[in-house]
Amino acid sequence: MTTPHPPAGSPQNDPAPASGVGTPATEGSGRSGYLYRKVALHLAAHPDKILKVGEITQALGAPSSGAVFGALKKMAAAGHATHHRDPHHRFQITQAGIDAAGTLPPAAPRTRSNGGGRQSRPAPVPRPNGTLYHPRRLGKGWDVEELRRLRAQQVPVLLYGPPGTGKTAMVEAAFPDLLTVAGTGDTVVDDFLGSYNPVPGGGYEFVHGPLVTAMRGGRVLLVDDATLIPPRVLAVLYPAMDGRGVITIPANGNETVQAVDGFYIVAGHNPGVHGAVLTEALASRFTVHLHVTTDWDLARQLGAPKQVVAAAIDLNADLAAGKTVWAPQLRELLGFVTVRDHLGMTAALANLAGIAPADARDDVTAALSRHTGTPITALALGKR
Repeated sequence: MTTPHPPAGSPQNDPAPASGVGTPATEGSGRSGYLYRKVALHLAAHPDKILKVGEITQALGAPSSGAVFGALKKMAAAGHATHHRDPHHRFQITQAGIDAAGTLPPAAPRTRSNGGGRQSRPAPVPRPNGTLYHPRRLGKGWDVEELRRLRAQQVPVLLYGPPGTGKTAMVEAAFPDLLTVAGTGDTVVDDFLGSYNPVPGGGYEFVHGPLVTAMRGGRVLLVDDATLIPPRVLAVLYPAMDGRGVITIPANGNETVQAVDGFYIVAGHNPGVHGAVLTEALASRFTVHLHVTTDWDLARQLGAPKQVVAAAIDLNADLAAGKTVWAPQLRELLGFVTVRDHLGMTAALANLAGIAPADARDDVTAALSRHTGTPITALALGKR
């Protein structure tokens, strides 16, 4: 999955950048850099062509084919280009790259200091459905930028935590070229590899699945609710995740598929969901296991009242202690804000109690009433 450097002095291969050679800020190798943007726009102008590094360098009049090659590898790692080695290093724009060309975001969201040495939260990142994702702290940085770095280094991540904490939203914000398989107990191998579909006029054709599409297009595949998928089905992923990055499709004549640069797998699971089983085989494939919880500060910043957030914090503590079976997360708190803005505070409190599972509703109602000082019942239409 890593890009090998061509043999030194070989005229058959395009040159790779020399170790330690940097690029001036005016031609920065980052996504917002001048050279990166020129390379991306050139590929986007020739979407049907697979171009060699030397051809791109000559067309752009760039001073260094090594710098161009570096920009191209960053594009491939971001899923905006496909890297072919045959044996020349050649690149072709992906659909995600076409969509991003000309409006490329910075490789890492820009932050500003709040005056106390700590950086303030970066600007929201758009998701495919048009909603905005608000980055959260992860290590020394922010989750979106850290996920992108892990992808570039081919470090697989397993996200886990309660439903509604923003696992899927975070991955969608980080990777605009994302493909998703939503796992259930009924997920089968064909859902990953593809299957034969009828065609007009009779007969069948094999339609490749999202795993194959991601491998060939250098895209990200999210396996959501992975621990609900039968282990024998998940095994189809493992050859794609090892050093070879190769799978075979028995149903299509043992067709072989080779992953190209940029291909990356992320998985998510909800440990408390009935039927979820995290096997050793699955866990061992992921270097980073990231616990995703609700960011209470973010919930307040986005309009959730502090009393409601305090009730949610108490309920989550009870959930962790086994004293209740459900607690509101970020998804429910943002839903609370929406309902409050349209129907008012009383209706929003009643709705938050009403969406709780029946066996947790009394706990939620009591916590909300205690923190808000308001008697609460589940939202319902008035009697005639």
